[in-house]
Amino acid sequence: MNHCEDHNMDKKMVPRTEQEIESIIKRLKRIEGQVRGVQKMVEDNRYCIDILVQISAITAALNKVGLNLLERHVSHCVSKAIREGSGEESIREVMDVIKQFAK
Repeated sequence: MNHCEDHNMDKKMVPRTEQEIESIIKRLKRIEGQVRGVQKMVEDNRYCIDILVQISAITAALNKVGLNLLERHVSHCVSKAIREGSGEESIREVMDVIKQFAK
């Protein structure tokens, strides 16, 4: 499945560029390294506050990736759907995912 699709293969999408993909992967790999660092901190029985600070940084980094993806989705995929007359469904879909972020 492509990034702007869910279970419905008829959805309109705007493929990510190679540069966009590389940027997202780079950020996710950095976050993956941070998670491994937290695992090591737990293994080393480090101070709870130090671990919690790192978890907070990871959460912020993941939120930033998610918000960047959301912004791109709205400016490309949702915008395209609106121009092509299927905007209501696309807006409803993006609002559902925003609600997931707000939990």
